[in-house]
Amino acid sequence: MQRFWANLIGNQLVWLCAVAGAGHGWQWPALLAATLYVGSQVLTSPQPRVDLRLLLVAMACAWLVDASAAASGAVRYAAAPLGWAPPPWIMALWAAFAMTLTTSMSFLQRHLVLPILFGMLLAPLAYLSASRGFGAVQFRAPAWQGLLVFGLGWSIALPLLCAAARRWSRPSRHPPLAGASS
Repeated sequence: MQRFWANLIGNQLVWLCAVAGAGHGWQWPALLAATLYVGSQVLTSPQPRVDLRLLLVAMACAWLVDASAAASGAVRYAAAPLGWAPPPWIMALWAAFAMTLTTSMSFLQRHLVLPILFGMLLAPLAYLSASRGFGAVQFRAPAWQGLLVFGLGWSIALPLLCAAARRWSRPSRHPPLAGASS
């Protein structure tokens, strides 16, 4: 239970560092917080290989979802060295989020529709919060277009990530090698 709460609260702290820092034009708070959080999660994970694989898939999803949002012109990120690419602070958020998929958000693995709904509804709210509360994201008017891009992107990315977590977290069907310790 302690790992659950550390995972959940740690991810929220990374989000706060990332959007607050980006709102001030800084990358380093997100990068530092995500590095510490991801490192701690991998080191304490019962399945570090699964978490690292999910991190890689999340990085690809970040490029697809957030680059699409930026390229559409509906969204502009603060502290973005390349306007068309997801800034490092966004990549840090996706890396941190990947660490939740086998712990605090593992319940999403048991559902087919829930990850779609979470992606479509809750992810855009996080971007809207980053926009209104911190100025880390700017939506071109009308804002619903940018929110729709995020909703569609996340409604595809989150089920994909959950399916990968579900598949990779399965216990091996093969017995351990003779002499191997479990």
